Amino acid sequence: MSLNETASGDRIHIGFFGLRNAGKSSLVNAVTSQQLSVVSSVKGTTTDAVRKSMELLPLGPVVIIDTPGLDDSGELGEKRVKAAAQILQSCDIAVLVTVCGEKRDPKEEELISLFQKRNIPWLLVKNKKDLCSDEPDSEDDNSIRVSALTGEGIRELKEKLSRLSPAKKEGLLLSDLMKAGDTVVLVTPIDASAPKSRMILPQQMLIREVLDNNGIAMVTKETQLKQTLENLQHSGVKPAIVVTDSQVFGLVKEIVPREIPLTSFSILMARYKGFLTEAVKGARAIDDLPENAGILISEGCTHHRQCEDIGTVKLPALLSRYTGRKFSLSWSSGREFPEDPGKYGLVIHCGGCMLNAAEMQHRMQLAIENGIPFTNYGIAIAHMNGILDRSTEMIPEIQIS
Repeated sequence: MSLNETASGDRIHIGFFGLRNAGKSSLVNAVTSQQLSVVSSVKGTTTDAVRKSMELLPLGPVVIIDTPGLDDSGELGEKRVKAAAQILQSCDIAVLVTVCGEKRDPKEEELISLFQKRNIPWLLVKNKKDLCSDEPDSEDDNSIRVSALTGEGIRELKEKLSRLSPAKKEGLLLSDLMKAGDTVVLVTPIDASAPKSRMILPQQMLIREVLDNNGIAMVTKETQLKQTLENLQHSGVKPAIVVTDSQVFGLVKEIVPREIPLTSFSILMARYKGFLTEAVKGARAIDDLPENAGILISEGCTHHRQCEDIGTVKLPALLSRYTGRKFSLSWSSGREFPEDPGKYGLVIHCGGCMLNAAEMQHRMQLAIENGIPFTNYGIAIAHMNGILDRSTEMIPEIQIS
């Protein structure tokens, strides 16, 4: 992935929901000016969610999601409906597509209640306006009549979606922790788990943010960190902050002098996604886990497991070594995340760089509602390396206790 691309986790996710044959897929095609979804007069043509990352003016980078019909029937239909409901977890904006002139179905009312319960900005789109042109317009800020067939109202629909778009968070990585001219050292191990010929998303994001703030980004491996700091010292330069990959926290903390602020990519990503405070609390809960407690280790993306995989190898080994206890470990990946995590004593999530803030907040909230501590890989590792306080002390919203 190049530095000028927008990752899925940083795009506005817009989900289109509705009954079968309400014209969701036709509307998606009209809004995007592309044939993203198969269109047919046969009910239930859309059997699985269709996702497409694109630029959609005037919104900008988005992920458009076309979902199966809410009234799908049978066992397979129930699974499709459940899958559609799960998509809400990642939606920044929800669009309910109904048929102009038709009475609202109970399933549509149920979905509206779900939008409201989850505080998701939503819009009611009454499609097939061309079939009920004699009905007077009665739109408000939350509804609009359109025709996916003729294109009438599509431009206005895009404008309404733009007004619903959540404000983009700025400066939540480290912009406020540095100033123009500062040198920021980024420690990026290159091992079997590192993606071939590219850098992982948090590393890309940090490099770009340092440059955007007119700073100097110095990237080094952990094996060259000592020499890098010595070279800077000889040049009379003191780094404003060192950011490390969590997997080498133990080594890096011994190299970086105490007077230089030290944190990790995972900590800054938790800050960016809006769950850093809860993640710090969750990491500290490791100390109180009883023998055989259930721990869910969850990743937001899917990838081939390496022999030294952090989620299945390194993290379990560190938990065992740090606590001296055995735990009942479970794993999930991709879009799999239990709706009822109550059987676990702790959830340790990846940094969530490929998930948007809405989905990470939803997963965290599910855990909290069940009384389950929630943290991420890097913050858990920082705690078990005895460096959590040091690695968060420069972040203003975290109070060391």
